[in-house]
Order: sequence, then C-alpha cells, then structure tokens
Amino acid sequence: MSVNKEFKKVSTQTFQDMKRNGEKIAMLTCYDYSIAKLVDSAGIDAILVGDSAANVMAGYETTLPITVDEMIYYAASVVRAAKRAMVVVDMPFGSYQGDAKAAVHNAVRIMKETGAQAVKIEGGIEIEDSFKAILSAGIPIMGHLGLTPQSINKFGGYGLRAKEDAEAQLLLENAKLLEKLGCFSVVLEKIPANLAKQVTDSLTVPTIGIGAGNVCDGQVLVLQDMLGINEGFKPKFLRTYANLAEYIRGAVSNYVSDVKSLDFPNENEQY
Repeated sequence: MSVNKEFKKVSTQTFQDMKRNGEKIAMLTCYDYSIAKLVDSAGIDAILVGDSAANVMAGYETTLPITVDEMIYYAASVVRAAKRAMVVVDMPFGSYQGDAKAAVHNAVRIMKETGAQAVKIEGGIEIEDSFKAILSAGIPIMGHLGLTPQSINKFGGYGLRAKEDAEAQLLLENAKLLEKLGCFSVVLEKIPANLAKQVTDSLTVPTIGIGAGNVCDGQVLVLQDMLGINEGFKPKFLRTYANLAEYIRGAVSNYVSDVKSLDFPNENEQY
C-alpha cells in the first residue's frame, strides 16, 4: 500500500517508512501560499522552501544574499498552505557556518516563526558542530552534499561534483557522518549516478537527488524550473512539465490588448 494513503501529514518518520517500503519521495521547492496550496493538493510529499528563492523570487545571481528573515517570510507562507506535505526550510548562507550557537539560534527562529517541520543545511564534517547543536535542540535536519550552491565561490561554478575519487570518497564519508549525527535525509546534488547509488545503498536514511540519477530514494526540482517559468535554464537533469512562461506571457499580452481596445471590461463585467 502506498504511504500516501497511510499518512495524513508527512513527517520524518514517513520518509523513513517510504525508504523501507521502496516508495520514492517526491519533493519540489515552493515559496508562496497560493502555489503551495496547489502543490500540496497535487500530492507532493515534501516542499522545500529553498534558498533558491534568492534566484527565482528575488532575482539574485546566487543564493548567497538571501537572509534568515526573508526565508522565514517565504516559509511561513508555504506552511499556511501545506496540509499534507512536510515543509523543509533552507538555512541561508551565513546562518550556521562557523558558529554553532548562532546556528541553533537561527534554526530555532526558523522553526518557531514558520511552523515548518525541518531545516536543510549544506555541508559535512566542516560544520559538524552546527549539525550537533541544531540536532541537540530537537530540530530535524535534511543534509545536502555534492554541488552545494552556497559554496559557489569556492567551487567556481555549478559543474558536476565528486567526479574524482578523492572527492567521491569524502562525499560518501560525509553522508555516513550526517546519518550518524542524526540527519533524517540527505540531498545529493549534481553528482554521478553511480556514486549516488553507492551513497543511497550505504545509508538507512533516504537520499533525495537533484541531478543524481534515478537511484536516489526521492527527487527534488525547483518549481519554476520544472514548470518552464525560468527560461534559459536547461541543465541535463531538468525535465520541464509545462511551458508556463509562454502561457503567462500570452495571457498578459491578451489582457493588455483587451484593455487598450476597450474590450475589457465589457457590460457583463461591470456593476
């Protein structure tokens, strides 16, 4: 029987049960109430309020500028709409690196002020203290390894990660560490599919892939990417399920024409 039918509200335990039962986890990003309501009603298992909001909502080139306050605003909007999906919130750049005490403070703020079920953090052993501190506060963490966009200035680009043996081995070790520390799942971004399989097979907690092949326990995509709103972004791993950019542009163009030609509003659309 599908886990979807057994659980009214998806939780971290649901994730564990889905991995054990072999049911794939479907996750998408979302940042506002209206769209989150649609996404949730369509049966999504989890919604990630990603720091990708910096790109698709605020227009920044990277995820680095977005703040804790902004993430709380977006996440609280999504939580109000999500009746079934688990809501996970990205901790933004600078909110957890280097200072475990600050990391706990920011994670607690996010949980208290949004009502979300978990936070997501990029990195491994280099921020082990922050992981321990947040988990000790009773806050569930989804880890994130591979291409970690908050480290874009260190990587120098958004290319495939862990192609070389040394980086692949470190990623595997970090994944095992995150599980040992108590993370309930781990996102694997833009790594070779064979490495993703090795990591997935090595962990008892589920992996969520984005550009990591179909062997992960679940998948996540940025909503604006998969709906075809974010034009010009066409990485190999992305499948677009709609062309909303063209549809929205056409609808707005028709509206403009109707207003200027006095066709809208007509007699039936006024009081």
